[in-house]
Amino acid sequence: MRGLMQDVPLTVDTIFRHVEQHHGDVPIVTNNPGGKVRTTYAEWAQRTRRLGGVLDTLGISADGRVATFAWNSARHLELYFAAPCTGRVLHTLNVRLFPEQLTYIANHAEDEVVFVDRTVLPLLWPLIDTMTTVRHVVVMDDGGDAEIPDDPRVLDYETLLAAAEPVEFSVPDENSAASMCYTSGTTGNPKGVVYSHRSTFLHTLGVIAPNAFGLSVRDVAMPVVPMFHANAWGIAQAAPAAGSALVFPGAMMQPQAIADLIVDEKVTFTAGVPTIWQGVLPHLAGREHSLREIGCGGSAVPKALSEAYREQVGLPILHAWGMTETHPVASSGVLSRAFDDADEDTRATQRARQGIPFIGVEARIVEAGTIDELPWDDVATGELQVRGPWCAQEYYNPDAGAELSTSDGWMKTGDVAALDPFGNIRIADRTKDLIKSGGEWISSVDLENAIMSHPAVAEAAVVGVPHPKWDERPLACVVLKSGETAGEQEILDHIAPLVAKWWLPDAVEFIDEVPKTSVGKFSKKDLRTRFADYEL
Repeated sequence: MRGLMQDVPLTVDTIFRHVEQHHGDVPIVTNNPGGKVRTTYAEWAQRTRRLGGVLDTLGISADGRVATFAWNSARHLELYFAAPCTGRVLHTLNVRLFPEQLTYIANHAEDEVVFVDRTVLPLLWPLIDTMTTVRHVVVMDDGGDAEIPDDPRVLDYETLLAAAEPVEFSVPDENSAASMCYTSGTTGNPKGVVYSHRSTFLHTLGVIAPNAFGLSVRDVAMPVVPMFHANAWGIAQAAPAAGSALVFPGAMMQPQAIADLIVDEKVTFTAGVPTIWQGVLPHLAGREHSLREIGCGGSAVPKALSEAYREQVGLPILHAWGMTETHPVASSGVLSRAFDDADEDTRATQRARQGIPFIGVEARIVEAGTIDELPWDDVATGELQVRGPWCAQEYYNPDAGAELSTSDGWMKTGDVAALDPFGNIRIADRTKDLIKSGGEWISSVDLENAIMSHPAVAEAAVVGVPHPKWDERPLACVVLKSGETAGEQEILDHIAPLVAKWWLPDAVEFIDEVPKTSVGKFSKKDLRTRFADYEL
């Protein structure tokens, strides 16, 4: 017997119409170099429909890739909906990638047009002739002063929009592609992940849910995580769908500017990677604000950072987990009622976990290279694997050997984790970042969190370096806070009670800055290269 319900496609244009019809008076604010620009969802919807007409005028093919090279802004949000709502595929290009990676990604995706903010035009334009399928470059003037090239391929966003006619949106197939993002390429070439309309719709509902980000019409949401990084963790779709007001930082990504936006625009929810919140903390501490939640992910949130926010800002950081391949958010660390009466240290330890999977996402841990499931006892560690309606099945035209799924249909994450009896995830490390010493594994993440709990430490990254007897031993790379002092032995003495004795780093190197990837994560690959010949 089959159900007798309507079979209505779960598509992005459905989200768009809901916002257009029911939340038109809700404000959108973008912070540009020249000042704040204010609009509403009603005005945004009109412009988005005209932008759909622009894509027709430009002759973008029916499922053509529409690339963006831009900061978080209302204009970028117009592209987020106009491309998929007309059947095209939104493709966000990361403005922080190396030139060779940008060329590779644009050609691999076969981008037909690139919409670029004027502030980052100098990064893109020298590469245009290497992007073999790009026919148009549309400049969005966000207040930058870069010279606009005199080239027939270069067009002005507002001029195109003024001349275009609004179009109706209708996407009949929920399994058609809506957008695509590429991994940051820390190993091998960046890999493309293609999100469907159906996965986008369901992920949006997952992110809105109370056990996730809990967005509603009462919220003012500010995605600090870039819209060019894993679709801004779904906030660019979820906030409009929930009727939340939106605040975009634009090109003004300085810590002081972000803190001021939070305070001045009465932001209630925001999200970004740990390195962002480390920088913002001194500018936000002690100020009155309206925040109810600070989301954080992309890499492990140091317990010390979360606690610093609890003590100095009045609320701890909400730890979430996911990856480009999971759309990207798959779990969050909202504390269950079991910890209502727990002491603060216990609650802080729980908040440092990656949380329970959202409804619709399942998780397991397995022995490396197998599908043999390990127990949920918070002791056994193995590769974390997930499955669900917004988990990727395979990469887009992958290089040889880039297999994402197991033989029984689970997605391999590359994270090493443990699960407690309730399925709460604790990431131990990335597979490639584990340190194998004397045949036993050492978690670089746990060591880093222990080191960063020292009051003088700003950042710490731990990598394995060659050892003649033990194969590898941990080397701690430590950045001290401005004006603070600490020596190697003081660091080792501090973490000695926190980790197993044989985990203690063999050496501590004090460095000026931990190198970062294009999305703000610690680039341990660069550190491993730098210290490849390190003698212990």
